[in-house]
Amino acid sequence: MQKHSACSSIMVGKKAAMDGSTYIARNEDNYVAIYPKKFYVEPAVSNQDKTYKSFYNDLTEKLPANGYRYTTSPDANTTEGLYEEDGINEKDVAMSATESVYGNERVLGYDPLIPEGVAEDSITTLVLPYIDSARDGVRRLGDLIAKYGSAESNGVQFSDHDEIWYMEIATGHQWVAIRIPDDCYAFAANQIGIEEIDFDDPDNYMWSADIQKFVAEHNLNPDEGKFNFRHIFGTDTKTDHHYNTPRVWFAQKYLNPSTEQDPESPELPFLCKPEKKISVEDIQYVLKSHYNETQFDPLGSGSEDDKKRYRSISLSRTANSHILQLKKDKLSVEWKCFGIPSFTPFVPFFTNANDTDETYREVSDSMNLKDAYWIYEALSMVVETHYAEFIEEDLDYQKELSQWAREKIATVEQESESLSGAELISYLTDQNHKIATYYNDKAKEMLAKLVTEGAELSKLTFKMDPNL
Repeated sequence: MQKHSACSSIMVGKKAAMDGSTYIARNEDNYVAIYPKKFYVEPAVSNQDKTYKSFYNDLTEKLPANGYRYTTSPDANTTEGLYEEDGINEKDVAMSATESVYGNERVLGYDPLIPEGVAEDSITTLVLPYIDSARDGVRRLGDLIAKYGSAESNGVQFSDHDEIWYMEIATGHQWVAIRIPDDCYAFAANQIGIEEIDFDDPDNYMWSADIQKFVAEHNLNPDEGKFNFRHIFGTDTKTDHHYNTPRVWFAQKYLNPSTEQDPESPELPFLCKPEKKISVEDIQYVLKSHYNETQFDPLGSGSEDDKKRYRSISLSRTANSHILQLKKDKLSVEWKCFGIPSFTPFVPFFTNANDTDETYREVSDSMNLKDAYWIYEALSMVVETHYAEFIEEDLDYQKELSQWAREKIATVEQESESLSGAELISYLTDQNHKIATYYNDKAKEMLAKLVTEGAELSKLTFKMDPNL
């Protein structure tokens, strides 16, 4: 059984964002480097009579009769579960699931995980098609956990045009959720991050029904007079100090450069106000990062010990990186990145569409350069193989596409102003095909160029010494 784990997530409130969008984003990382993903549109359903059954643990749930259309990014091979991971539904509600987190042994001792409960493979499938708001997403997932329990400790992101909610499930039945303030961002990295909960403020916090009673009955709160979810339910281990916390430190270092912090500190804040407003390119930079311009960069010039000290945000085993952008009174965009994020572009797709390009919708089990997933995996491997020689060309290629994306989105938004209903959906679907084709062609051009240049870098090149 392949376990999906080890992700990195970022959320940006609408007043913290440069363009007023709400953003939720995540690198979906796996335990293996090659794990093909699809990206397609699941159609709306009405009057369905269907019971969902998990491939992972046989969880069964009777589905609602009606469900919204939504984008989805499942595994290409679904024999071990769908793992739909992320998407935006036709009501412009976005979801990303999950960020693996870990409850400590104290709380799990009284409320262990439920192996047959709700797990990552099922969460998006059971929730995203049936919600009308971010807050509604927390409620529905909370109800499912109350009914079945949770098989894993997970963090889940929800957003709509107005709100972002982050929900952390720590044990079999205990969870909390926090509304990300509009002027803040938050970064999560495989560790329970939510701090103090205000039970007198249900507008900004949500929680499992008996969580206060659970903590009090078992004497689990180390802090007198406050309820710090991280301190009560979270972990603070050597693994956290080297695998998890440093990623939070780097993201906050980039977005709040004047703040000095210890990369191994267990008290890095969960909510932060950025020093300047955040652009979609900033979010991309964070998701692409590997401790750039620090001694901890595994591709940098630090000592071998420093380069191996901390786990970076971008990895060779990032199966799918996504940014879900909900723009007020504008078109919603799902930015999709396959391959190693450090070396490949984020491709913008409009979500009010009824199809994606075949190169994203259909994915072969093995290398096939007709598929977007494999194009970008191949490009990633070529760039990293000759990193010093190719990285500047690769960054220029990504910058050019980032500029093109802004121009394209602006043009499509302008041209779609007079469209609505089926006509708008048809137009945006056609534009998504054109965007995919443009990016695929540019990636293949770059791949061919670097392979040609790389041939000249072979160590098997030989020139006769004329002095012999």
